[in-house]
Amino acid sequence: MRSTTVSRPIRPTHSHSHAASSHASLTGRRSPTLLLGLVLAVVVAIFAMMLGRMFPLIGGPVFAILLGMAIRNTVGIGPMFRPGLQFASRQVLQWSIVALGFGLSIQQVAKTGMESLSVTLVTIAVAFVSAWLLGKWLDIPSKLQTLIGVGTAICGGSAIAAVTPIIKPEEHDTAYAISTIFIFNIVAVVAFPVMGHWLGMSDMGFGMWAGTAINDTSSVVAAGYSYSESAGDYATIVKLTRATLIIPICLILVAIQAWHHKKQGVGSFSLARIFPWFILWFLLASAIRSTGYIPEALLAPLQLTAQFLIVVALAAIGLSSDLRRMVTAGLRPVLLGLGVWLAVCTSSLAVQHVMGSW
Repeated sequence: MRSTTVSRPIRPTHSHSHAASSHASLTGRRSPTLLLGLVLAVVVAIFAMMLGRMFPLIGGPVFAILLGMAIRNTVGIGPMFRPGLQFASRQVLQWSIVALGFGLSIQQVAKTGMESLSVTLVTIAVAFVSAWLLGKWLDIPSKLQTLIGVGTAICGGSAIAAVTPIIKPEEHDTAYAISTIFIFNIVAVVAFPVMGHWLGMSDMGFGMWAGTAINDTSSVVAAGYSYSESAGDYATIVKLTRATLIIPICLILVAIQAWHHKKQGVGSFSLARIFPWFILWFLLASAIRSTGYIPEALLAPLQLTAQFLIVVALAAIGLSSDLRRMVTAGLRPVLLGLGVWLAVCTSSLAVQHVMGSW
């Protein structure tokens, strides 16, 4: 018995030593695991950017999320990559939005923005109302409704990327929303010029329609310039103006998040904690860009950096997305995206028809 009692204290000591060494090992590996996920996202992003240049109608962001999803759901992603992927899908995503501010001059879009503002506001309102009504009818989770509504209303994947840190959806919801938006971007690039000629739209009218009803900037540019050079110029500026409205949309979503926390009685809730401070940095970057203090030679590298950071973040989201969970959602999110997109397209045409700007 004594030998037994003597031997017992040895085990906790060994166990304690093992636990301590395991803790030290995990602590020492914290930085490398963060680095591994970031490196993986960057590598996928590089390939996505290359493919995006080869196939500009699809673009690097869509390739990033598709490549990430393909890797995640075939080869699989080990736990050691997850901290870095989570960092890329949140912090890097916010940095990319700030970097985008350096490419948006407020003076450049002021005149065209005022001309298109009424149509833009109507289409945004229609997008959110239809997303909410159809989403409830199709029994789609509220965060996925919001992502598809924002992506259709504002600027596709960039808008989804901007609101993701605020509403904090599941990674597969973000991936599903971006994939759904992408489907209708491709349809719009092919169908819009044909419809515009069939309707006999002017260059300005078509530019207004493309700029307010097509989701992604690259698809707006592709459809606009395939119609005419004037239509392409006008559509691009309308689209940039529409993109700036992501700022008030994000602030509204922050207010809604605050209200939900208060309603649920979360005692530790702090508005400062959930406020998207990166939006203020975005505004500062845009203000600096507008003052002309940034040399022209730096604008192109800054825009390329912003685009690459977005692609890195979306690659991380794809690498974190479980396709099997997405499949369980079925066709309902796609039907939601189709319904919201059609509502936006028709409302844009209707407002222009009333205003006589075709």
